[in-house]
Amino acid sequence: MKRIDLIIPLERLRDLNDLMHEHDVGGLTFYDIKGRGRTRQEPVAVGRGVMRYVPEFGSRMKVEVLVSNEKMKPLIDDILAKIGTGSLSDGKIFVYDVSEAYDIGSKESGDNAL
Repeated sequence: MKRIDLIIPLERLRDLNDLMHEHDVGGLTFYDIKGRGRTRQEPVAVGRGVMRYVPEFGSRMKVEVLVSNEKMKPLIDDILAKIGTGSLSDGKIFVYDVSEAYDIGSKESGDNAL
């Protein structure tokens, strides 16, 4: 099984959630993150709009999903096709191997724990 970490803009979260439902992915975890990447930050108005500055760090969402090995490639292909716009600010996808997973409530393990 695989863990997919996605770093995306907040505006893309609903689209990503719809894709997860289409691929029958059980659950996902997401949270706000801040960081610095290759994209240029837009100037932000300060106070009453007289002064502007360019923030050093941008705000994004990090989404973590566990999927079976069979679902991983089609899911990533759909994410790249439907979420991506060709801009540097679209985000990143990281894929990790997960050796074991357990569902605490049902006591199931492996792909059944997803």
